[in-house]
Amino acid sequence: AARGRLLADGRRQAKMVGSMVPYDALLVVSFGGPESPDEVMPFLENVVRGRNVPRERLLEVAAHYQHCGGRSPINEQNRALAAAVRQALARRGTELPVYLGNRNWRPLLGDVVREMQSDGVRRALAFVTSAYSSWSGCRQYLENIEQARAQAGAGAPSIEKLRVFFNHPRFITAVVERVQEALARISPQRRAAAPLVFTAHSIPLSMAEGCRYEEQLREACRLASAAVGREQYLLAWQSRSGPPTQPWLEPDILDVLRELADAGATDVVVVPIGFLSDHIEVLYDLDHEAAQCAAALGLFMARAATVGTHPEFVEMICDLVDERLRGVPPQAIGKL
Repeated sequence: AARGRLLADGRRQAKMVGSMVPYDALLVVSFGGPESPDEVMPFLENVVRGRNVPRERLLEVAAHYQHCGGRSPINEQNRALAAAVRQALARRGTELPVYLGNRNWRPLLGDVVREMQSDGVRRALAFVTSAYSSWSGCRQYLENIEQARAQAGAGAPSIEKLRVFFNHPRFITAVVERVQEALARISPQRRAAAPLVFTAHSIPLSMAEGCRYEEQLREACRLASAAVGREQYLLAWQSRSGPPTQPWLEPDILDVLRELADAGATDVVVVPIGFLSDHIEVLYDLDHEAAQCAAALGLFMARAATVGTHPEFVEMICDLVDERLRGVPPQAIGKL
C-alpha cells in the first residue's frame, strides 16, 4: 500500500519534459574499491592523490579494509546493479548497453570511456551512484567524466548525467521496505519504541553550506519515516575524516547511540540512507564500530540494508533513463 501511494503521488507531481533525444548507452559511475588485499593501499593512494593526507591516516583506513577481508564489495555490487538494470531496460523494450566506470579504481572511467568510444558509442547517459547533491557526490563526478572524455580525445562520446533522485518515489519505497525488514527484527513488544536513526556520510561544513546535500537528505529521511508511520526520526553522520579542527556535519552516529542509551532506549534501527550499497563505510563504520558501540551500551541495533539491487531501485534507474530516452514525465514526491 505504501508503495502504491508513493508511486501515485510521484505521478501526480510529475512534470512534462522536452522532446526525446537518442542515446546509445548507459554508464554507471561509482567510487570504486579494491577487490584484494594487495590493491588496498594503491586504491587509497589514488583516492587521496594531491590532497596531502598523512600516511598514518591511510594506514588507519587500510586496516578497515583488512578487517573486512582486504576488499570492498562495491564493485561486485555495482556489477550486479548494472546487470539488473540492463535486464530491466530490456523488459521495457530498451536494448541499451550498460557500462560500469569508477572514479578511483578499476574499471577506471578513462578506460571505460575509451572502450565506449571503440564500441561506437556516441551519446551516453550516466547514472551516478549518489542520490544527493554535493561536490563529492555530484560535481566531482561530472569533472571526472569530463577528464575521462578528454583522455579519450577526439570522438569521445558525449555523456550526460541523470538527475539526483533523493525524492523519487521508487527510491523512497526501496528504503522503506529495507526499514520495515529491520524493524521486523525487533521484538513486537518493543518495536514501536525503537528509535529510527538515518545515517549518511558526513562532509565538512564549508562544503555543506555550498550545496543542498543536508537539505535533500533530511527530506528523504522525512519521506521514508512518514511512509513507515513514524513522525519522529534522527539523522546522524558517519565516516568523517580530515583534521579534528575542521568542522564537519554532526552528530556522529556513535554519539547518537550513546544519547539514546542514556535516554533509556533498548533498541535502535539504523538506516544508511546516504549509501546505495553495503560497501566498506557501511560494513566497517556501522556493522563493526557502531554495532560494537551499541552492544556495549546494551542496545539491540538492527541495521537496515541499503537499497542495493532492490527491484524498485532498479526500476527507478530505468525511470530516469526513460525520462531522457522517451520523454517520460519525471516522478518526485515531497516538498523539494
